[in-house]
Amino acid sequence: MNTVSIGAKTSVVLMLTVWLILPALNVQAQSAGDRTKVERQAQEVANRLIGVMDTSAQAATNPKAPSVRMTTCQVRVKNAAPRKEQRIFLYQEQSLTSNLAQPYRQRFLQISPSPYSESVQSLSFKPTTTDTWKGLCDRPEVDRSLEVGDLGQPVCSVFLRQVGTVFIGSTPLDGCPANYRGAVRITNRVVLSETGMETWDRGFDAQGKQVWGAQANSYQYRRLVPLSK
Repeated sequence: MNTVSIGAKTSVVLMLTVWLILPALNVQAQSAGDRTKVERQAQEVANRLIGVMDTSAQAATNPKAPSVRMTTCQVRVKNAAPRKEQRIFLYQEQSLTSNLAQPYRQRFLQISPSPYSESVQSLSFKPTTTDTWKGLCDRPEVDRSLEVGDLGQPVCSVFLRQVGTVFIGSTPLDGCPANYRGAVRITNRVVLSETGMETWDRGFDAQGKQVWGAQANSYQYRRLVPLSK
């Protein structure tokens, strides 16, 4: 995601650095007011993710950067066990802009207040079948429903906190288990704004060597349609 102006990038990096050195899971009791605040933030995170973003602007200036489209929409999960905390379910797929009909990554996301701290948790699930869900966001809203068993296995969580006008987050410090393109562990850092998202998505092998993903620069996604107010 380049969603932050060059002049603001230094501030974002500093904020991200400060946030990351805080305890990842600061367990504490929350008042009703705190809970309501985080619920509003969870809805805002979902709103900022929903829609279409791509990295075409970054790819146009950097031949080594892939041009990727990310499409996200809200879905309804039937028969999901009731929980006290708010939960918003999304479907997300990523495709090379040169081959939009064949997404290379498909996930369901559960956006909710974190049970551990005053942050928003984005928990991703890898569906057991992928062909079923290709192009799901192109279907009418009434047809975007699934059974709870269709979510698949939980894969990884990103915990986001609001810092000024952006949400900044990361995976747990040790990352998440993986089995993808030689990586056994993945990490990610995210800066989510109203105009897009920047991600530092990385995969590491069993020896701790990075085998794919962002290097010094982030993947810079920009919204194709402005966020509705």
